[in-house]
Amino acid sequence: MTLTSPGPTVGVVGGGQLGRMLGEAAAPLGLELLVTDPTPDCPATPVVRDQIVGDFDDEATLRELAERADYLTFEIELADPDVLERVAEETGTPVHPAPETLRTIQDKLVQKRRLSNAGVPVPEFRAVDTAADLREACEELGYPAMLKARTGGYDGRGNIRVEGPEDVEDAVDDIAGPAMVEEMVDFERELAVMGCRGADERDTFPVTETIHREEILRESVAPARASKAVRERARDVAHDVLDVMDGRGVFGIELFETTDGAILLNEIAPRPHNSGHWTIEGCHTSQFEQHLRAVTGQPLGSTDQRFPTVSTNILGDVSERQSAALRGEDGILETPRAHLHWYGKREVYNLRKMGHVTLTADDRDGLLADARDLRDGLTFE
Repeated sequence: MTLTSPGPTVGVVGGGQLGRMLGEAAAPLGLELLVTDPTPDCPATPVVRDQIVGDFDDEATLRELAERADYLTFEIELADPDVLERVAEETGTPVHPAPETLRTIQDKLVQKRRLSNAGVPVPEFRAVDTAADLREACEELGYPAMLKARTGGYDGRGNIRVEGPEDVEDAVDDIAGPAMVEEMVDFERELAVMGCRGADERDTFPVTETIHREEILRESVAPARASKAVRERARDVAHDVLDVMDGRGVFGIELFETTDGAILLNEIAPRPHNSGHWTIEGCHTSQFEQHLRAVTGQPLGSTDQRFPTVSTNILGDVSERQSAALRGEDGILETPRAHLHWYGKREVYNLRKMGHVTLTADDRDGLLADARDLRDGLTFE
């Protein structure tokens, strides 16, 4: 890549909060971002060159994006891999990660099968098409079990806990489409590793502990409160996952640490991920800068951690959809080593991700409690 003014352009499918943070990371690298998103004036628009308004799978929209960009990537799995592959070939604009990786990731059953076949440790799983399939699978895997929609789920949507035989019919009806069921993992904690694939190198960010409630990520703690041996096993599994992926970029790799210290893969996101937001302040290179470096073929940056870091999500706390007006942010802005990230979404509703708060310290003791106090001082009511 040769730096010029104006600089090389990266076209991003998606202009939500991830597109916004990619835009913030692009400017110091001399890159310009162009995003496409169906929502006019999407969250990324204040920090990118331009937005093309159009659906994530609209061929005309993605073709214009490819024609105006030097590189293509995506920040949402709703991008159509077939269309991306076609417009990339016809315009000569490379797309990373590879569309084949997106095809694999979009279908959770395909994802699990491919990783399992590659030797990556995963929970026991079965394909489910009918209530009879789910009942038979749960007789093998045991109750409770987790039923997942094969496509489209995020932030707990599309995941249903099946407590017993009496829940089978309703669970299948609620998913209303192709599904898979997994054994319920008895885990000590949930972990995440942001993996990086560059042109000729691979790397991982430090292993992170992720804390969920209602299947929505609430806090990320880095380094994870796990033993060194567990963190090393998690990193090894992440490298095995990277071996299966195609193309360059950052991958969010979600893991379980079981009660006996084993590591199992949960899911993968072929893009920057919520569990890696802490890297903006916590590492020498953020996940967003790293993704742009990788996509454009530049050398990867250092993933070394600068100091212990906790990131907490700012979620909507209102009962009805309304205009977004955050209150209580002065408490964060007045706190040393606290950082507010606002995503610029115009409307808030219950549990919608509206921003995050990052807090750093010289040691990890008390850091999570302090970060929670800062977040709990915020409200949209």
